Amino acid sequence: MKNILVPIGSSENSKNTLQYAIDFAETINAEVFVFRAYNVMTKAGTIINMDEIIHRETKLYIRSMINSVDRKNVNVKMISAKGSATDSIKAIDKELGIDLIILGPKNNSVKEDVFLGNTSGSIIKQTEIPTLIVPESYIFSSISTTLLAFKSGVINKEDILNPLHLFNSKIDLLLVKTPDHSDEDSVLNKEIEVLKSSLTFSNNDTTFQGVLEYLKSNNPDMLCVFRRKRGFFKKLWEKNIVLKSEFYCTIPLLILSGEN
Repeated sequence: MKNILVPIGSSENSKNTLQYAIDFAETINAEVFVFRAYNVMTKAGTIINMDEIIHRETKLYIRSMINSVDRKNVNVKMISAKGSATDSIKAIDKELGIDLIILGPKNNSVKEDVFLGNTSGSIIKQTEIPTLIVPESYIFSSISTTLLAFKSGVINKEDILNPLHLFNSKIDLLLVKTPDHSDEDSVLNKEIEVLKSSLTFSNNDTTFQGVLEYLKSNNPDMLCVFRRKRGFFKKLWEKNIVLKSEFYCTIPLLILSGEN
């Protein structure tokens, strides 16, 4: 089963994100579900059924977005849901089984200094579904090399690396030895061992610093990290919105389900 969910917001980049998802889905013969959540706020004494009106407008927006892109031979479906984006996504995953979420870094925010907007940040923070963040205006191309960065080769969660098989790319590993590194962290999980094309060790205070150092001299097509409450994406767990001054990625960023 290959189901890709694409949450779309009101940003100008939403069309580009959807086109990227469709282009990618075509290469792996997957289905695309275009999703938008909505909330209804009514005042006391309101006669008009705002719920029905906003639901209809949401579906029209999704349909217009789908009609604005090249669907190619991909089966594209639309989903609208009342409530928060994260709760709705969890319900959709339970019903359909979502293999991958593809979204833009800021679905609604227009602020230039923002890398990760509130909605995108909350989806990454509050769901366990593998998520691919596509940079603004990024055009799809085949992913030949992926950099998988981590600070420990220990993985306690089964099938965590399955999404990497969707991309069929060469996997270069970057194991960053931070000050709290142990000998156990250097032992690679069997699944990681099978995937690797190369292995690089780096000594840095954080995984984030190790990645920046690596990217200066290498040009992978995609960066992949683990979703954690500590480590590389510590700032994502502190708040949903992440500024470009705190983190910025110019290539697709794949975030795998949390390992602890």
